[in-house]
Amino acid sequence: MNNILVNQDALAADLNIAQRLASMHAADAIELLNELELTDIIDIFIDMPLEHAVLIFDQPELHSASEIIQKLPAAKARDILDEMSIDRVTDIFQEFDPETRTRLAAGLGPETTAALRKLLRYPPHTAGSLMTTEFVSVPSDWNVGQTLQHIREVERSRETIYAIYVIDPASKILLRTVTLRRLITSEPEASILSVGRDVAPVVVSPLTDQEDVARLFRKHDLLAVPVVTDKNQVIGIVTVDDVIDAMTQEMTEDTLKFGGMEALNKPYMQIGFFQMIHKRAGWLGILLLGEMLTASAMQHFEGELEKAVVLTLFIPLIMSSGGNSGSQATSLLIRALALQDLRLKDWWKVALREIPTGLVLGSFLGAIGIARIAVWQMLGLYDYGQHWELVAATVGAALVGIVTFGSLVGSMLPFAMQRLGFDPASASAPFVATLVDVTGLVIYFSIALVILSGTLL
Repeated sequence: MNNILVNQDALAADLNIAQRLASMHAADAIELLNELELTDIIDIFIDMPLEHAVLIFDQPELHSASEIIQKLPAAKARDILDEMSIDRVTDIFQEFDPETRTRLAAGLGPETTAALRKLLRYPPHTAGSLMTTEFVSVPSDWNVGQTLQHIREVERSRETIYAIYVIDPASKILLRTVTLRRLITSEPEASILSVGRDVAPVVVSPLTDQEDVARLFRKHDLLAVPVVTDKNQVIGIVTVDDVIDAMTQEMTEDTLKFGGMEALNKPYMQIGFFQMIHKRAGWLGILLLGEMLTASAMQHFEGELEKAVVLTLFIPLIMSSGGNSGSQATSLLIRALALQDLRLKDWWKVALREIPTGLVLGSFLGAIGIARIAVWQMLGLYDYGQHWELVAATVGAALVGIVTFGSLVGSMLPFAMQRLGFDPASASAPFVATLVDVTGLVIYFSIALVILSGTLL
């Protein structure tokens, strides 16, 4: 009896939570749901009205959406999937294994199934994978009144109604793009072709990279862009909210790569311990092997270090300055390449710009290094020996050379990565810093041999 009462209380609590979430904005409801355990979320969705459940699942901010769908009762899951935006359903299905895809697709409506088959053909991170087939199109022989009536009839089942695509009824070729504003302000009897601007619509192919799609949105201030075949027939549209979501994910991946680790496919708190180790250990191992070359460089100059121990005091300063200058240049160039402010063919222009920039920055840091040694020596804070002026000159000259080299390497590495077909963000700051550390030591001790030969060396 007590167990029955407990179960009834739990059921009532889930029902109350579901009703409360259904009365909230979808974004606010998602914030609360993301803090709950998976089993609790499933119980809530079972009791939640279908319309609001669809609103929540349509938002990419909902964590573990694919896992929730898998664990919901099959009938409930299919009802939700049938009512969702098809592009969002595609995102969720891409996370399923083949067996789960087959099981859930079996009971879906024919329209959803047909659209899924079409969209799942396209590779991730392309316009085809982002697009939805739920758009408003009308034949070119309609007038404004007919178009507005059609919008009233279909608006609930369309992703957006702010752009209407005018199609040739015979060839299905895209002729015009008409905005809803122009429709509302036009006479009902006016031809739909006369309302749209007589310019070629901005279009993309289904295999266009999502970064290129995002640049089109920014360039033309678009809310949606049609995806067309080689024959200029519309097969879907990409909306601005999908582009924003995709680019946010892309920026997150680039940020993680630039930090020297693999991209995470889940929020931080949902990454398992061993998965986190796997994502981070690889790059750390590679960087450690790189830093071992630093030890090899120091072993090569072991004799010089024994003769002039004072040189070891400035190794951290030398290495960090070179790494910092290289990381700065890499950050600037990765951003410029991502925004297409620069092309691969511009590498030589960048090199000619970074060399004098590195010389000036290196001279600035070198002057600070020389001043520091001189002040400490004159104030008696540390004795660098009778040849302290030469030590100061060595440090200053080394900083000029290392900062210049770091700036040049840091600016060229993103170009090299892109030329080899890799993401320029893979030229991470730790990778650049490690590379410059090794070469920086060689530059430092080579300059020391030139300046200090016959005195300390």
